[in-house]
Amino acid sequence: MTANTSSLMLLMSFAAGTFSAGASDNPQHLMLSSPAGGVPNNPLPLIIWPRVAPDEEEEDIAAWFEKTFAQNGWPPAWRYPIFPYTHYHPNTHELLGVAEGWAEVLFGGDSGRMVTLRAGDAVLIPAGVGHKQIHASDDFIAVGAYPQGMSPETLRDEPEKLQQSLEKIKQVPMPTRDPFTGHEGAMTEIWTPIANMHQ
Repeated sequence: MTANTSSLMLLMSFAAGTFSAGASDNPQHLMLSSPAGGVPNNPLPLIIWPRVAPDEEEEDIAAWFEKTFAQNGWPPAWRYPIFPYTHYHPNTHELLGVAEGWAEVLFGGDSGRMVTLRAGDAVLIPAGVGHKQIHASDDFIAVGAYPQGMSPETLRDEPEKLQQSLEKIKQVPMPTRDPFTGHEGAMTEIWTPIANMHQ
């Protein structure tokens, strides 16, 4: 499948609006490439792994995400809900593993897409892609991680910073290790062809 065919299929898949990450066991991806207000977004798509963690009754999901991320070059940095305002990181990609509960998260700024994340799901947010928690269960907690050596700068939807952020995003290195395999995987298969098209 070519990158252009894949992009067309993605646009068709998400035309309906809200996306539920718990509907499939296969990694899903969502294109949010155009800036929205002061949110730069990114040509690299959001990647969602539905129910990637073991059954929560058998294992501590937060600890599982932390161990898995750390082993694969994405050191965990925090356990917390997602900020309830639109924000993005212009200097690094961000990886979230949902440890407990559920949340509806708006990705891509005010004109973006709502995604429902549930315990056991993971999502890789490209640098610059806006995200904001809209609704969540009282027990919602995510584990946040970044590529080895990266620390996030957090910006809000501020149009006056858009051009500077777009330039910063171009300098963000492509991660070399998939967060679930430690080498090639869904991340490299989905991101590498798109990154090569934008060089």
